[in-house]
Amino acid sequence: MKRWSGRLAIGIALVAGFLAGSVMQTFGVLRAQSSERRVFEIRTYTAAPGKLDALHARFRDQTLTLFRRHGIESVAYFKPQDAPLSDTTLIYVLAHPSREAAKANWAAFAADPEWKAVKAASEVTGPLTTKIESVFADPADYSPMK
Repeated sequence: MKRWSGRLAIGIALVAGFLAGSVMQTFGVLRAQSSERRVFEIRTYTAAPGKLDALHARFRDQTLTLFRRHGIESVAYFKPQDAPLSDTTLIYVLAHPSREAAKANWAAFAADPEWKAVKAASEVTGPLTTKIESVFADPADYSPMK
């Protein structure tokens, strides 16, 4: 079941990301494709028991601002509809100019004193996550989102 849960989460994120791309294209906010293609990062977080709401709050209230500060582009965030994932899972998609940029941005984010303080304050009663999965992906040649 655990193998399928991860695959299901990734599948949900991919489909939702492509739907978000179609919506963005429809409303004219899709970036013009440059000669350098972006790389997407699909992240799936499994929350510790009873901590999913706190995880969402941390993202909503602090993490997204810190991501922007460090050049980490948020594309979309998802909450699965069906149990058991709806009780434990946050899925999101990021865009980076390249894998190298992603590595540098994540390193700067992890070293940020404000992030360290936010993380520590939100985890005084224990970690908010038990597992974090990250998959880097390139859009298919037919993808509306590039």
